[in-house]
Amino acid sequence: MSNVVPFRALRPRKDIVKDVASYPYDVLNVEEGKKLTTGNPASFLHVEKPEIDLPVGTDPAGDDVHELAKSYMQRMIDRKILFQDDQPCYYIYRQSTDGHEQYGIVAGYSIEEYEKGLIKKHELTRTDKEMDRTRHIDTVGAHTGPVFLTFKARESLDKIVAGIISETPEYDFTAHDGIGHAAWVVKDKRLIEAIRNEFARIDTLYIADGHHRAAAASSVGKLRRTHNPNHQGNEEYNFFLAVAFPHNQLRILDYNRVVEDLNGLDIETFLARIAEAFIVSPDFKNKSPKARHEFGMYLDGRWYRLKAKQAIYPEEDPIGSLDVSILQNSLLEPILAIRDPRTDKRIDFVGGIRGMTELERLVDGGEFKVAFSMYPTTLDELIRVADAGLIMPPKSTWFEPKLRSGVFVHLLD
Repeated sequence: MSNVVPFRALRPRKDIVKDVASYPYDVLNVEEGKKLTTGNPASFLHVEKPEIDLPVGTDPAGDDVHELAKSYMQRMIDRKILFQDDQPCYYIYRQSTDGHEQYGIVAGYSIEEYEKGLIKKHELTRTDKEMDRTRHIDTVGAHTGPVFLTFKARESLDKIVAGIISETPEYDFTAHDGIGHAAWVVKDKRLIEAIRNEFARIDTLYIADGHHRAAAASSVGKLRRTHNPNHQGNEEYNFFLAVAFPHNQLRILDYNRVVEDLNGLDIETFLARIAEAFIVSPDFKNKSPKARHEFGMYLDGRWYRLKAKQAIYPEEDPIGSLDVSILQNSLLEPILAIRDPRTDKRIDFVGGIRGMTELERLVDGGEFKVAFSMYPTTLDELIRVADAGLIMPPKSTWFEPKLRSGVFVHLLD
């Protein structure tokens, strides 16, 4: 049973929503953020990533950074760029790209259920990042960016959503990157009750993306619970902002790897070592694998297909059978000495949205020696890992498109 509640979103005027909507804080560096917001004071990135407006070298975790975010959001409210709905609502959020559409439900999701493990995670969080986002949420007094959730699809809920989206959307715009965004406001009390009842029949929700935002929201909820002598359990801080999509509408893209060197090996020896665990085929025209347990490798201007030998992975193991685990356990660690991909500076990760040409560019430019293209982790694999209470290896999933921040804000007071 999932307790999913409507809320009074703080959101942009229709005429300016395209200018307000921003990328999440954690997919851009400061320089990229500065470029994107040049000439656009309405961008919500000024709130999500306020260090873009501070001098170079400013500590992004400093108190002045979060205070600036708070003042900037208040300025947007004062200038009537943002307004708050007068009653609790659900919101339907559509993303569209390359002929693909996905429809999520924007709502308040229970922090208590997250703490009990009913909203399941598949990644570890970094303490420093979690603490920084906790301070941001607490200082601003709002969840400024949504968590990306998924659930096992329900036909009855799909029918309710289909009825809602048959009406004209509140927002409908295409962002500068070509991704379409649309949203519907659900005010009808009968529809609100119907959606809430549907979620009450869902036992488990899964975090697809936004583990640090979820963990930080939980930390802020605990803080405010402790400091509120009249805590009732229905306060806004007991719920975090998220968008939940049916699992059968989502796409996970590949999350590829590049490595700086061959750990002292020449190419011939390197290929011979790989052949102990993989079937190696040169001149791989596809470049990107089309099936699980298959990998592409770009080395010295040439693509190779690597097919994992069945003996090197346990198919019954939710973690060991993941392609990211197979590559790590049978190639990156034993051959290239990449023991901890979280901390080893010789390896980097490239989201599949950048394509195979980006892998070629990085290797041909001399910055990296070898690149590996991955078959995307599947939703079924993610759910299998989460249901087992396990944690995926780092950089296992890349969800695209990313949820925009600033379209819906959840105030805590």
